[in-house]
Amino acid sequence: MNRETREQLIRQYARGHDEVVEALRGFPAEALVTHPLHGKWSAREIVHHLGDSETISVGRLRMLLTQEHPVIHGYDQDAYSVLLRYNTRDHGPALDAFRCARLVGLQYIELMADDDWERAGWHTESGLYTATTWLQIYAAHAHDHAQQIARLRDMVLGKA
Repeated sequence: MNRETREQLIRQYARGHDEVVEALRGFPAEALVTHPLHGKWSAREIVHHLGDSETISVGRLRMLLTQEHPVIHGYDQDAYSVLLRYNTRDHGPALDAFRCARLVGLQYIELMADDDWERAGWHTESGLYTATTWLQIYAAHAHDHAQQIARLRDMVLGKA
């Protein structure tokens, strides 16, 4: 990946939290737990997922930067949603965790040299996993979920 593309992805990563907050703007509080799309997460479940996922993701980057050939473990995000009762808990702390983990990730990124982006480990579900792979995944992750939240908000408000 060239430096310009990487810088673009870093800027996208940096905007992720703000995109989610914007998508939540105007979402009726009582509707945050609804499932307008059968089999899909509610807005609250998505926010909890982002809090947990981002916390895990920054740990993954930390491992890539500090260990030789780390093993990056996958996890069952749907089990997290059910067993950690995403839809019954206040999502405010999860949104805060997401924001703070992003800020830590950005601190790590600022310290990285060009060769750090090629540091690699092995992901238990997807194989070879580099810091560049990590950035490609997490630069888009929050934005994808922000779009989901916005679609849910529009459905709840009768705009979709």
